Amino acid sequence: MSMAAIHQLTAGFSAGDAISNEARVIRDLFRAEGRASNIYVEARRVLPELRGEVRDLRLAPSEIGPDDVALLHLSIGSDANDVFAGLRCRKAILYHNITPAEYFRGIQEQIARTLARGREQAARLAGAAEVVLACSAYNAAELSAWGYPEPRVLPLMLDFRVIRTPPDRATLRQYGDGRMNVLFVGRGAPNKRIEDAIAAFHYLQRFVEPDARFIHVGSFAGTERYQALLYAFLRDLRARDAELFGTAPQPVLSALYRTASVFLCMSEHEGFCIPLIEAMAHDAPIVAYAAGAVPETLDGAGVLFRQKRFDWIAETMGALRRDATLREAVLRRQRARLARYEARDLAAELRAHLAPLLGPRP
Repeated sequence: MSMAAIHQLTAGFSAGDAISNEARVIRDLFRAEGRASNIYVEARRVLPELRGEVRDLRLAPSEIGPDDVALLHLSIGSDANDVFAGLRCRKAILYHNITPAEYFRGIQEQIARTLARGREQAARLAGAAEVVLACSAYNAAELSAWGYPEPRVLPLMLDFRVIRTPPDRATLRQYGDGRMNVLFVGRGAPNKRIEDAIAAFHYLQRFVEPDARFIHVGSFAGTERYQALLYAFLRDLRARDAELFGTAPQPVLSALYRTASVFLCMSEHEGFCIPLIEAMAHDAPIVAYAAGAVPETLDGAGVLFRQKRFDWIAETMGALRRDATLREAVLRRQRARLARYEARDLAAELRAHLAPLLGPRP
């Protein structure tokens, strides 16, 4: 008797995207067990060079059988959510959170509409799956508010081999020049509040560390208006040495983490925040605003603040650079948090969560 297939549905699929990376990890995990496992995505949401890794979403209803398991990565408004609702199979949902549309009003109305659609679809999917997972307790609470019964928490399954890709040497030389580097990594989106990170950096550069440099890494695809507003803000502040880097290949990203004096996160809405884990993996001390799932992801590590007092934040960043004892204490707690994360057998936890779907139907 053949084992049940476990397939995944995602809203998109791209290189370097967190959900795409996790879908790959899960697919490879189940294929290694001898199960059929594919990722279904709308063809128009996948670059031509990656289409060999996924199946067209339109094929899902005919290819996913009644004894198979479909796992939906719920993260934004998508036709994948509606296709999942109509599948005649065993079902599971993994909720990554959907950013409230309000953050994008006046910046990118199309994205705002897609996010609003996603939240409407998420509310309608309550009760549609036998197993419901969320990558943080923060996300699970949101599902409960929509009427999902007993959502379970499963942190993101990350590929630490990718995260620890050796750093690009040229980037190490360029940014490891002894200056203070303030780094933030994350999509160029309004909920990330990159303008607040710039404001804290401006105070740092003007009053605390004149040689400080700000680096943001992340795509502004679809949010070019927000990027333009950030450039205007930088001009108004007359801030020096602030770079909106755009996307970066993993070796360059590893080098930027490695040379960061501090990782500064001012985001106001996070369902998990993978860059916090990445910063820990590269020993970059973290200063972060306590919003969304950020406190949960840090789990006692880093330096958390609950008010956006840019003067306090700047002084804290300066202290982390100058005070070796403080810096080492912060890094020690981050290493301990990272060790706890990596010690969890998340593959076994996923199998245990999905076990009820792999036996006979009730």
